[in-house]
Amino acid sequence: MSNKVAITVDSTFDLSHELVEKFDIKGIVPLYVALGENSYKDGVDVDNSQLEQYFNEKRALPKTSAATPFDFSELFTKLHNEGYDVVHIDIGEGFSSTYRNACIAAEQVGNVWVVNSKSLSSGVGILATIASDLAREGKSAKEIHRICTDLTEKMDISFCIDTLTYLHKGGRCSGVAALGANLLNLKPCIEVKNGAMGVGKKYRGNIEKILPNYIKDRLGDRNDIDTKRIIITHTMKDDKYVETIIDEVRKYQPFEEVYVTKAGSTIFTHCGPGTLGIIYLHK
Repeated sequence: MSNKVAITVDSTFDLSHELVEKFDIKGIVPLYVALGENSYKDGVDVDNSQLEQYFNEKRALPKTSAATPFDFSELFTKLHNEGYDVVHIDIGEGFSSTYRNACIAAEQVGNVWVVNSKSLSSGVGILATIASDLAREGKSAKEIHRICTDLTEKMDISFCIDTLTYLHKGGRCSGVAALGANLLNLKPCIEVKNGAMGVGKKYRGNIEKILPNYIKDRLGDRNDIDTKRIIITHTMKDDKYVETIIDEVRKYQPFEEVYVTKAGSTIFTHCGPGTLGIIYLHK
């Protein structure tokens, strides 16, 4: 008989506390966020309002760093001692050394299967929800790892950002591109494909006004979408715009489950306020 299976994630998974409970996520390993000389744990003792205040005052970004092998081994060992096999879903190896550190700890502890999500934010999260469903169905850790790894090729991950300033300050966008986009009021759609970020369609106007067009472009006139589940992840300050997006999503696709969650500190550091993305699977 297979051991019971625990699903764990790193803090970039960006699911709400309610979804963590609903899908019985057994452990979250935080990445680190540094504000000047002070280091904090993502999702534990720092929040987005602190990051935005720091940026506005210092005109410098917080610094993010990976979770360490020791951080992972502590959690994996605890769950191993409780009789669990572990499936850990992690931020893509192309975005952070966190994935490699999780693999190091997994080899040390044993009976831990690490999934390279090839994504970030709720791309990690949606795989965790699926892994949880599979665990409840009685699938083994090895089976869950295989299925989730295969599903990384079917994920659709994109987000629209209000300003390129944060990506520029973080070294992921040139100053010329950031200046040009901000002057023209352009809002780029960032797509995550093959474990890397790229720029898709560019929209012009206020972020709240262009989001319905973004949703239509991603979901409209499509018959290749798995309508089981979609996650809307955002750093919007006013939730009323998010309610509008839920209506837009349902207008184009009959998703059985629509979940809304706010991005954590690691993702906020690189994308800034006014960001909204949708994550779902293809058939």
